[in-house]
Amino acid sequence: MSSGPESQHIIGEAPAFLEMLEHVSRAATLSKPVLVVGERGTGKELIASRLHFLSDRWEQAVVKVNCAALTESILESELFGHEAGAFTGAARTHVGHFERADGGTLILDELATISLRMQEKILRTIEYGEVQRVGGNDTLRVDVRIVGATNADLQLLAAEGRFRKDLLDRLAFDVITVPPLRDRVEDILPLANAFAINMASELKWSYFPGFSARASSTLLRNRWPGNVRELKNTIERTVYRSKDPEQPITKIALDPFDSPFKMAASAAVPIKPPVTRRSPLLPTDLHQRLVDTETDLLQAALEKARFNQRLAADLLGLSYHQFRGKLRKFNIPGKPGPIV
Repeated sequence: MSSGPESQHIIGEAPAFLEMLEHVSRAATLSKPVLVVGERGTGKELIASRLHFLSDRWEQAVVKVNCAALTESILESELFGHEAGAFTGAARTHVGHFERADGGTLILDELATISLRMQEKILRTIEYGEVQRVGGNDTLRVDVRIVGATNADLQLLAAEGRFRKDLLDRLAFDVITVPPLRDRVEDILPLANAFAINMASELKWSYFPGFSARASSTLLRNRWPGNVRELKNTIERTVYRSKDPEQPITKIALDPFDSPFKMAASAAVPIKPPVTRRSPLLPTDLHQRLVDTETDLLQAALEKARFNQRLAADLLGLSYHQFRGKLRKFNIPGKPGPIV
């Protein structure tokens, strides 16, 4: 799905993803603070922007701040502004992000990295709608909707005293959780194709020839701990390394460090002892063990693919007809059974 100037790269049809987008649409109509949480690389910034562009504030400014990239003093100056002469080097008055976002939305990315002192100032701004520039005496009124984004556990940080509970209460009027890519299996191939087409265009290819069945299976079976960002980097690297732009891609470049000349591990790095394989318990019924293993894999693939049989077949490196044949062979239902 894709709409709006900031959501053009939002692609997804997985149930978990569509449910999250519906949540965004409902929350966008309000001017209350919202938290967007999720693992790294899930696209929290795009979702935060979507909240703005689907709101009544869409024609006003949306200002984004990466809080982790700034020291406390610089962040304070950037958020609240400063008067000329407020500190060494402050030659002119600086309008802060709260003022710039007046009437619009302020997105605070990496929210968990903000110091406790700065958290208190932000809390006062949320409660009273007022800011005061560094080195200034005048109080300025602002109407700003705050959207916070983080991959940290703010509830845990609050319990440990590293994040203000009162600020968390105010920011968490509603919390939107962006699902990880491993829970969006249906979206992996559409995303991969979109990224590949963009990269092919950047390389001046006339078209993108697609992925082979083996490459598609590799994409579906990978866990993607870095989520959409990792998938994007992997696809762009894979397309860039392709030697024949007219042939479908057969191998995915998952590891950029992979090389036959890879440097040996440093002597300073402890070497893990080899994993000792446990001997199987014997005697055993080999045929039944193989049947049980194959059945477990088929059922696991169905569950991961949410009973989409084509995706489940790809997860196991099988054709759709091979997969269907095995379901019949082991009498495995291709759809979830009723809840008893």
